[in-house]
Amino acid sequence: MKKLYVIFSCSLMLFACNTQKEMDVTVYETSASGSKLELKTEFKSSDSATLIRILPEQKFQTITGIGGSFTESSASLLNKLSPAKRKEVIEAYFGDDGAKYSLTRTHMNSCDFSLDHYSYAPVADDMLLENFSVKEDKDDIIPMIKDAMAVSTDGFKIISSPWTAPPWMKDNNNYVGGKLLPKYYEPWALFYSKYIDAYKAEGIDIWGLTVVNEPHGNGNNWESMHFSPKEMTDFVRDHMGPKLEKDGHDVKILGYDQNRAGIKEWVDEMYKDEASAKYYAGTAVHWYESTYEVFPEALNYAHTKAPNKYLIETEGCVDSEVPKWKDDAWFWSKEATDWGWDWAPDNEKYLHPKYAPVNRYARDIIGCLNNWVDGWIDWNMVLDKQGGPNWFENWCAAPVLLDVETDEVYYTPIYYTMAHFSKFIRPGAVRIGLENEDNSLLATAVQNPDGSMAVVVFNEGKTPKNFTLHLSGSRASISIEPQAIQTLVVQNQ
Repeated sequence: MKKLYVIFSCSLMLFACNTQKEMDVTVYETSASGSKLELKTEFKSSDSATLIRILPEQKFQTITGIGGSFTESSASLLNKLSPAKRKEVIEAYFGDDGAKYSLTRTHMNSCDFSLDHYSYAPVADDMLLENFSVKEDKDDIIPMIKDAMAVSTDGFKIISSPWTAPPWMKDNNNYVGGKLLPKYYEPWALFYSKYIDAYKAEGIDIWGLTVVNEPHGNGNNWESMHFSPKEMTDFVRDHMGPKLEKDGHDVKILGYDQNRAGIKEWVDEMYKDEASAKYYAGTAVHWYESTYEVFPEALNYAHTKAPNKYLIETEGCVDSEVPKWKDDAWFWSKEATDWGWDWAPDNEKYLHPKYAPVNRYARDIIGCLNNWVDGWIDWNMVLDKQGGPNWFENWCAAPVLLDVETDEVYYTPIYYTMAHFSKFIRPGAVRIGLENEDNSLLATAVQNPDGSMAVVVFNEGKTPKNFTLHLSGSRASISIEPQAIQTLVVQNQ
């Protein structure tokens, strides 16, 4: 099998001047000019006074993980590849030579990225869920997860999210829209417990749950179920939390699970007192409010409200767009549009301009990490050339695209962008302080459990940049290409 890329197990010894210690740093770069997570060993000489200073004594959040999502769309496509190509994709995401995803998500029941509607509890008024079954997942999602587990040396966590309860539990008797009827609160709480047990029987442990995906709804387009902040918190406090506790499930419940701009009213309700906060392990957020805005004020508010709880980005993708097949330049150019491009009101149009997919990913992950987010999960890992399959025809891009007719795999620039974070920022890492004198460069830094430090730098501009990396008296002169992302791995000094 042809290797996707090669990462050399060597370090570049960079010297600043006779009065400075040498810094042991390895530099990987992905750029619009064509490099793809390549080891960079030569730098243009420069007398740049721009400093990026690592401050390991300043410590912030502990990282839970970084990764993507197992969906029926992705898993069903992998089933259509040759065994060799399927293995290649799994290795590219979870193998030691790949992106080493450490935090993942999947859907409970169907979602828009399913082939059709389905529920694990299809029989109406089955209050004890005696007919509960995850058989719908046994041909695709479960095998994909198991294959990933088989190649992942460090393992990974899974967060599961329902888009909706079975229609018979809802006030509109429909997969799309509506609310959970109070008389079905108990069987719906039981549903989560049954799901955890069913997956455990398959050898898969579920680490976390969100209560529902996007409780505001999605314009009643595909599977959804509405909650207000109070309705969700009352359900978690009085039904879901106690049921999971009674059944012995040590699983993390994450509230909200929608766009960041609206987070304040949710965390105010979730964490208003000890009783409401007891069963919440943290808050989940999405990025769809804007193509460029990170909403740092909202993220910081959520962290301040519950500083010891998780704050995890559970979904983001290049949405409402058919991806470009084997066209790397498209992913670096401002041509993609998102869901708000056509319909956003005039006063919000500015939040939804055309954008470069790589820029959006790099900006958002760095921005999230720098504002207390401890986990970041991409949406579909794999889609086809159309951006599906998707029963609603809600086309999106994914880091890896497939042509199942020709058995071809396209690793887009988004894949390498994700790997710059997931491969080098490991679970248990702690974000550390960073002083960056160049506002046109975005950067974040962590210290990994093994003591190494990873600094990710993004140059969105069209001109090359030079900077000096500084750590406790050690310096290294670095140059970064235009439209490029670098990960600098600094060994113990």
